[in-house]
Amino acid sequence: MKDVLEYTSYRQYIADYYAEKKAKSAFTWQEFTRAAGFSSPVHLKYASEGRLNLSDAAALRVAQAMHLVDFEQEYFCEMVKFDNAKTDAEKKAAFSKMLSIADAHKAKIIEGDSFRYFESWKNPVLRELAPAMPGAKPLTLAKTCRPAITAAEVSETLNFLVKAGLLKKDEEGRYVQTDTFVTTGPMEVTPVAVRGMHRQMGEFAVDAVEGVAQDERHFSGLTMGLTHKAYDEIVQELDACRKRIATIATRDAEVDDVYRLNFQLFPLTNKSLNKKV
Repeated sequence: MKDVLEYTSYRQYIADYYAEKKAKSAFTWQEFTRAAGFSSPVHLKYASEGRLNLSDAAALRVAQAMHLVDFEQEYFCEMVKFDNAKTDAEKKAAFSKMLSIADAHKAKIIEGDSFRYFESWKNPVLRELAPAMPGAKPLTLAKTCRPAITAAEVSETLNFLVKAGLLKKDEEGRYVQTDTFVTTGPMEVTPVAVRGMHRQMGEFAVDAVEGVAQDERHFSGLTMGLTHKAYDEIVQELDACRKRIATIATRDAEVDDVYRLNFQLFPLTNKSLNKKV
């Protein structure tokens, strides 16, 4: 069984813990649940299946029942807090604490680098900008960014991108991308950071309406009534369009500027137009 610091789902950890104990002994859910102080014999089974939730107060009892100690208990409790969180801010705080605990004990959360990458706009921008400006110093890169950032922020971001394997240095010390694209994949935690990235980029788009010359930006929009079927078809068309644009963007070896393209399709009404009143 993996170390608890390698998990991001407390439910999966409970399920794996039970499966390992069951394979070695006559361990039962009732025995497990009783050790954690629950009256229902199936409480932890249902929690592992997503049918019940653990409260923050019960998390420590469950951690102790699984013989976790010290920082392991703290990490498990943060996983429960992450799962119970109602807002992205709460989820981000819990997962950041999980990353902090894992880092302190030299453990790597597989999804940690992905979360950190999408947490800040600086990461994707500098991942594109640094290879496009070979030999540029952090201060020069910082002044090129819009909005401007500090040289220290550039250095910190580049160090992270290299450590995460998203950039590397060639024999001449120039930054090159290890892959053409970065995508989230089917991850559990990363979407929290991605939603934050969308908010950041949305704010930059608003600023660009007045702050960027019209011949350097393109804004257009369409307000329309849609059926659910039409919505699904449009989403598929947008995905296909995004892939075609990505192919165009990577066709040339050189880069003049780093751009952001937002695809946004969202409702302007409540879902009540076809309901009988």
